[in-house]
Amino acid sequence: MKALVLLSGGLDSMLAARVLMEQGIEVVGVSFKSCFFSTEKAKKTAEQLGIKLIEVDFSDEHLKMVKNPMYGYGKNANPCIDCHGMMLKKAGEIMKKDLFDFVATGEVLGQRPMSQNKDALKIVEKIAGLTGKLIRPMSAKLLDESEFEKLGKINREKLLDISGRSRCRQFELVKKYGIKEYVSPGGGCLLTESIFGEKLFKMFEYWQDCDKNDIELLKNGRNFWCNIKNKKKILIIIGRNEKDNENLLKLQQINDVVIELVDFAGPISLVRVKDCKLEAINRIQGIDVPKEIDISKLKLDEEKSFEEILKTTALLTGYYTTKARGQKIEVNLI
Repeated sequence: MKALVLLSGGLDSMLAARVLMEQGIEVVGVSFKSCFFSTEKAKKTAEQLGIKLIEVDFSDEHLKMVKNPMYGYGKNANPCIDCHGMMLKKAGEIMKKDLFDFVATGEVLGQRPMSQNKDALKIVEKIAGLTGKLIRPMSAKLLDESEFEKLGKINREKLLDISGRSRCRQFELVKKYGIKEYVSPGGGCLLTESIFGEKLFKMFEYWQDCDKNDIELLKNGRNFWCNIKNKKKILIIIGRNEKDNENLLKLQQINDVVIELVDFAGPISLVRVKDCKLEAINRIQGIDVPKEIDISKLKLDEEKSFEEILKTTALLTGYYTTKARGQKIEVNLI
């Protein structure tokens, strides 16, 4: 038997693979990359298990789904049912192409109320077109028998009956299999984070056609939205540290404006405009940076000219440069 196992890099998917391997089943991992999660943790897990890992980048397709998920969002911006269904559908395509017998996941019944109850698990299986060919080794005894369990090709008694949020059984298995390193539960997907979710929903509202590069901006620095003519929205990103600054320069596109202070070392800022013609401005001088600032008094939601927006960005850039507070600054526009 040959299984394709979805590896998130977390403990449950690692244990699911290990349970199958204990039955002599050949296991290959598959992990997915999007704008909101990577395959880095899965690589380490596959290496520790000693198995091959297939990496799939479905960023564009995934982003399109996240904007309008059929089954809605969870607590934050996480469309877990749609996301799992999409992953499993892709895994099913690989299963058929590369002649795997079945697909397996590390899902645990009842661990997540929205996406891992019995109804949700059945919906995901149906979306993926994997009815009878999807096994969840961690909770298999509590779920319907798969095709291969019925045929006796997989020993159902050696699968598990874990449910709920307690991790006690998982930790017992860690000792049993001698697993020395594993990722703590939670984390890894930005869509589950409330602050990032708020930023993302605002971007979806203002820029419905946002792409991967736009999403990457939200991961760096402080962000502010401004109004320009015709109610168009402009995004201002101000770096928090050197890494943010480096990332913003890498993400800069042809119509973006990058602002840097002339006389002070500190953050750079990136101004992104969509569907607007920009004015040619190379330098802004004579900006007085206050020692304290009330963002609400900047009236970012009022319509401003592009020059006014750049001056506001320069002011904010100076304010977030501690040594520039209370000073007069000038900035270069790149």
